[in-house]
Amino acid sequence: MKSHSLILSAALLIQAALFPQPGMALSTPTPPDSFFKQPPGTDYYLANYSEYEGYLKRLAVESDRMKLVDIGKTAEGRTQWMAIVSSPENISNLERYRAISEKLARAKNLDPEEARNLADMGKAVVWIDAGLHATETVTSQGQIQVIYKMLTQTDQETIRILNDVIILFAHDNPDGMELVSDWYMRHSRKEDREFEHLPRLYQKYVGHDNNRDSFMVQMPETENINRVLFRDWYPQIVYNQHQTAPAGMVVFVPPFRDPFNFNYDPIVMAQLDEVASAMHSRLLSEGKAGSGKRGAAPYSTWHNGMVRSVSYFHNAIGLLTEITGGPTPTTIPLVPSTQLPRGDEIMPIGPQEWHLQDTLNYQYTLNMAVLDYASRNRERLLFNIYRMAANSIEKGSRDNWTVLPSNVDALAAAAPYVPEGNNEYQPRGRDPKLVDPALYQEIMQSPENRDPRAYVISPDQRDFPTAIAFLNALIKNGVDVEKAENAFNVGNKTYPSGSYVVRTAQAYRPHIMDMFEPQEHPHDEEYPGGPPKPPYDVTGYTLAYQMGVSFDRVFEGVEGVFSQMSDIIMPPAGKIEGQGAAGWIVSHDANNSFILTNRLLKAGIEPSWLTGEVNIDGETMQPGALWVPASDEARLIVVSSVTELGISATAVNTRPSGEIIALKPVRIGLVDRYGGVIPVGWTRWLLEEFEFSYELVFPQRLDQGGLSKDFDVLLFADRALPSAGAWGESSPETQPERGDIPREYRHMLGEITDEKTVPAIAEFVRGGGAVIALGSAGRFSQLLDTPLEPALVQTIDGIEIPLDSKEFFIPGSILRAQVDNSQPLAYGLPDEVDIFFNRSQTFELATGDGDVNSVSWFEGRDLLRSGWAIGEERLAGTIAIADVSVGDGKLFLLGPQVAQRAQSYGTFKFLFNALLYSGAE
Repeated sequence: MKSHSLILSAALLIQAALFPQPGMALSTPTPPDSFFKQPPGTDYYLANYSEYEGYLKRLAVESDRMKLVDIGKTAEGRTQWMAIVSSPENISNLERYRAISEKLARAKNLDPEEARNLADMGKAVVWIDAGLHATETVTSQGQIQVIYKMLTQTDQETIRILNDVIILFAHDNPDGMELVSDWYMRHSRKEDREFEHLPRLYQKYVGHDNNRDSFMVQMPETENINRVLFRDWYPQIVYNQHQTAPAGMVVFVPPFRDPFNFNYDPIVMAQLDEVASAMHSRLLSEGKAGSGKRGAAPYSTWHNGMVRSVSYFHNAIGLLTEITGGPTPTTIPLVPSTQLPRGDEIMPIGPQEWHLQDTLNYQYTLNMAVLDYASRNRERLLFNIYRMAANSIEKGSRDNWTVLPSNVDALAAAAPYVPEGNNEYQPRGRDPKLVDPALYQEIMQSPENRDPRAYVISPDQRDFPTAIAFLNALIKNGVDVEKAENAFNVGNKTYPSGSYVVRTAQAYRPHIMDMFEPQEHPHDEEYPGGPPKPPYDVTGYTLAYQMGVSFDRVFEGVEGVFSQMSDIIMPPAGKIEGQGAAGWIVSHDANNSFILTNRLLKAGIEPSWLTGEVNIDGETMQPGALWVPASDEARLIVVSSVTELGISATAVNTRPSGEIIALKPVRIGLVDRYGGVIPVGWTRWLLEEFEFSYELVFPQRLDQGGLSKDFDVLLFADRALPSAGAWGESSPETQPERGDIPREYRHMLGEITDEKTVPAIAEFVRGGGAVIALGSAGRFSQLLDTPLEPALVQTIDGIEIPLDSKEFFIPGSILRAQVDNSQPLAYGLPDEVDIFFNRSQTFELATGDGDVNSVSWFEGRDLLRSGWAIGEERLAGTIAIADVSVGDGKLFLLGPQVAQRAQSYGTFKFLFNALLYSGAE
């Protein structure tokens, strides 16, 4: 009997080894070399996401140091996995430590003594990701090695880290890893392997801009990441890994160059410098040369849209490294300017051959430096994230003033001040100029410039469903949003039930301020009196402005009965008003009205736009209201859609009088190129979100001509048309060899040329078709010989080029524009609108064929609403958006980026109107 038990036990052990069950840890996790086709880190080899996923699943049942978590689906439907790695004891108590991390990060009803006790009990939480930009392949391959080492190493440092730290190893872009790895490995001859000629973007819609979506949260991967970072685990360190390094170096490591954003807590910047120093020091101690910082690269901490930078606005340390290398061996080039040791490059590296494993060795060192810092500073990290949250709550609970560059400029413009008793004081050399201390309170702390204590968004606004979308972007970033259950008063104003309140007395106050208030970017010059130093990304992006949301700033406490929104908000159900039987009228004010319109058109129902104002029961609708004649099928669509979309329809007994614009189904050709154009990808997502049907069209099809057989309108997003002259010069796209491209992608090859493509498009337009040109595609104003010419130009040696940046420079900012909303392109818009402008062109009248209607223009000299602008007065009197007749067709010129990264909901109507107007009668 005893021997039978021993035999049975042995059999069970063998079965467990061969077929491990979830939760049953084995002592020897499978090494990568034994799982993958080749060892990750081998030259000319890339594991794909399916293999990576399989390996994580294997490790999850083989190691008690790891738990594998599904954090959501990707745009293409893959599972986005996160491997939680820590000591076995911590893994068995994850919820306890997650709750401590949340309580400290939120700091609600928590005093410093309690916070210190929690910090003593808690574990540091560190996020380390990979693969956000899929062609930056080394991060994904290196993560495989790092995870395995953390699961198997038994040295003192690793054990200490596992005891002190909970590591969240995540993959940011599974779809991209699958695409890039499979593309690279498709050739059997290793020398032929490359990923420079991918056929499409490596995130389904936005490619590289998946790292510009953090505050808007449109892509599913971003929502998954943000949920972990700001609503679930609250890591104190967010390490976002990238490549490529500056020329002549191996890796860029923080600190970053100025300016940093004035909204977040200074503690986060001090700790960022600490971690960065630990990373550089560890590289140097291991003899790993070639790291650079600050001025070695253009990266700054201003913009809120990136994975590591959004962290600063949530009191977390955001790290970015940019490292060299790849699966194909390369060399470190010799760059003379990098060879002399200096503060930003302490230990230069000489030219040498470089292999993938060389990069992964550096990556492992950097990972360990971050984890070692987190281990040694565990309690301080936990307490400081509480301290920053508590600081935010305290600032939002009292009068507070944010110091802005304009305040400092006002102080600097004041008369010099001579300190009492020092009548001979004169500033000299680099000595600072002194001003009267009394000016500090007058200029820096004037009562009218206080920070708000809350923002109130009332349902009584033009487009409430868009305001709900704005609030959802805040919620997805962990911001507390409250809904009023009853009417409430603030000062002399009464707000109705259903209003939303966002208080600034909460942990993520920096993010709230950044989304509601203007960004005021400091004037940043290459050298005193020199040209402006370009920002790393855009400078003005205030989301409430971009989305056209109306809100009130409140400078006192808000009292009432409120409920906190625990998850995504749905717009209040729309309704049918009135009892008429002839049809329905729907205001053009809400973006969601376009979804209703598209559903009707797809069902074969052809609604119309009413060109005049409509008065119903004393309420006036602006021109552009949607008229839907009654039918049983129309009723089903209208009733179900208005309920879902949060819009209202008014049933009337008689058809409205006056002129109409009859809408027809529109055949939209969205122009793209082989490899994908990022603004085209954003436009794709936007069209699908608002239920426009479209077809991608590539240069070969354009060159064939006969475009009217397939399309009513061709849509050129920014950068879809090669730039030249006044629009800047773009380098020709390098086309791969046709025979090297799989047959399914060959129709995408080709280039748009002035010689062959433009005549085919001109024939299409003059024959009655329409072209919508966004941003740099406004060059069609010249290519089609219209009466408009670019306004922001200079002529040198007979050649038009953009204005010198010292004269005119608006690198991604929000401006105020005027609108003629009696014109179809501007139906549903207010008289003035906040419009995103990024090194764009505007237009002025010249000579040429066709009639021009100015739809939106700039007026006056004070146009900047958020960001940075030099020479904005040059815009005065120029046209931003125009409706131009060309032969029997139309050219719609949308100079500014009205669909900027699918963020600027407040100006989507310019694009949507143009699309529907293209097929209208």
